[in-house]
Amino acid sequence: MKRFIAPFLTLASLSVLLGFAANIKTDYSHSADFSVYKTYSWIQIKADPLWVDRITGAIDHELNTKGWAKVAESGDAGVAAFSATHEVPTMETFYTGFGGGWRWRGGIADGFATTTVDKTPVGTLTIDLFDGHTKKLIWRGMASEALSNKPEKDEKKMEKAVEAMFKHFPPPPRD
Repeated sequence: MKRFIAPFLTLASLSVLLGFAANIKTDYSHSADFSVYKTYSWIQIKADPLWVDRITGAIDHELNTKGWAKVAESGDAGVAAFSATHEVPTMETFYTGFGGGWRWRGGIADGFATTTVDKTPVGTLTIDLFDGHTKKLIWRGMASEALSNKPEKDEKKMEKAVEAMFKHFPPPPRD
């Protein structure tokens, strides 16, 4: 009987652990030269007020381990973070057929705009890095299920998710 129960308990424990793992995705601008970024400044963080310091602390820690220094303003890169502790509608607009270009007072010449509304699931943490000069997005990390419904476990889970997002950061230069 013990030979049957032990493997079952091991599989059950593993499935519980895997159930708590965050789903991590990262992407970056392939034209960005990450070797020029040495400092960063916080642009914005949208999170539950109790989580602002926890999230900024975890991100600051990871960027510091990568050799980046936080400055009060005008960093080489800007950091923004967003966490959803409840389902949030997110709008995305895609444009097609720019044709002759922008029209004055709105509208797009010879094209259409399509806006979709998606739901950002509970527990999602998004981190964006922008070039401090061009203001263009250069890197994005997303962790879904980074927060659970158990506050006592959330802080460690969020720290692990942020660590995983920055595991291969900065991206290697393109040849």
